[in-house]
Amino acid sequence: METDQATKQREAEKTPLLKPAFVASDEGEARWWSAGLAVIKVTAADTGGQMTIIEVTEPPGTEAPLHVHHNEDEAFWVLDGDVTFEIGQTTIEAHAGDYAFGPRHIPHRYAVGEAGCRMLFMLTPGGFEDLVMAMSEPAGARTLPPPSSEEPDMAQIKAIAEAHGGEVLDG
Repeated sequence: METDQATKQREAEKTPLLKPAFVASDEGEARWWSAGLAVIKVTAADTGGQMTIIEVTEPPGTEAPLHVHHNEDEAFWVLDGDVTFEIGQTTIEAHAGDYAFGPRHIPHRYAVGEAGCRMLFMLTPGGFEDLVMAMSEPAGARTLPPPSSEEPDMAQIKAIAEAHGGEVLDG
């Protein structure tokens, strides 16, 4: 009979070893995503598929549509500004330093306060960066994008969300 130590050793050998990682504050792939700036800090490829972290800066008044993720849980850490989250039937008034969690399969949305906001989106498992890449364009600078006079193409947004395991429920 195999010992507990031998079992642990065998399991450890099956698990790919990850390398230590560091991303400086001015690093990461910058993307203009709708009216905001999304900087992809950590990808599934960086973490053996375990997580994605994206730093998102949004202008005042931005509202994300009601949507749901079926593949990943999403956490939000507000770094600057104020954001109102609706996660399921719960409304959360979040401020700088606050954290909110949106489990997969629970519809959620957010509305940004008067000063705009900067927050981290942390998703597990990783892979959400693929959706961001598909819905965005390379940022011309690490700033908010120029204002657009065009309405978003909701049919395209819904199709991209669906292709990546999500649904946009309004819009």
